Amino acid sequence: MIDGDFFELPADHPGVADHAYRARRAAIAEVAARFRRGEPIPDVTYVEEEDEVWRTVSAELGRKHERFACAEYLSGAERLALRSDRVPQLQEVSVRLSGLTGFRIEPVGGLVQTRVFYGALADRTFLSTQYVRHHSVPFYTPEPDVIHEVIGHCNSLAHPAFAELYQLAGEASRRCESEAALEFFSRVFWFSLEFGVLWEQGELRTYGAGLLSSYAEIELFRDAEIRALDVKAMGSMAYDITHYQPVLFAAASFAHAVDALSSFFASYDDDVFVRFASAAA
Repeated sequence: MIDGDFFELPADHPGVADHAYRARRAAIAEVAARFRRGEPIPDVTYVEEEDEVWRTVSAELGRKHERFACAEYLSGAERLALRSDRVPQLQEVSVRLSGLTGFRIEPVGGLVQTRVFYGALADRTFLSTQYVRHHSVPFYTPEPDVIHEVIGHCNSLAHPAFAELYQLAGEASRRCESEAALEFFSRVFWFSLEFGVLWEQGELRTYGAGLLSSYAEIELFRDAEIRALDVKAMGSMAYDITHYQPVLFAAASFAHAVDALSSFFASYDDDVFVRFASAAA
């Protein structure tokens, strides 16, 4: 059993001094630890405080998505039809996703190794946390929680074009032998499937899960420096996860994003990375 008093959280985490929250995180991590592939995902018995955070954040994000999300994300969200009255169980989301695009969910207790997370996508498997962000700041989380995973990523995974992109990304990550090649890939993933934007009927909209699950940043991303989608530039740019992104890369359309990213993910390996790195030198 994981002791809540020793459940590690960053020093600046809003729940670091809340022993009850840390105990909840430990208990929910134990639920994920009980999961065995091929079996149903064990349910988490969420408390009212957690359900209230879900209701509050999902309602507010839903309104913002109408203004800022791209049409394909909205279509995926409509297809997945997440419930808004309580935190959905990962098993019910996984069953729904599987029927729509063949993706399924496996629970994890927290952050996993980069290669593990990305590699699972190649098998149409999305590794998701089950815990809810701290109730004191419902519109902020310093780490991926179930709101980010399900609202940000799973709504997209309910759309066939997104599902294909995620799988191609997973396959690309598995072809990365060097850590440098994997890091380049991770940056492209960050500036696209996490923080990608695109033009749609003259408006800048987003398809990135990081923006789509961020109550505050989704309203401000149009103030960032917007550059044209360029995988070489994206893979070469460092980013800071603790701040709003000052630079974003925009596709001319969703079709353009799919074409450019599919081409990159389908062909990417260490040799491609070396060519990119040599061209930038």
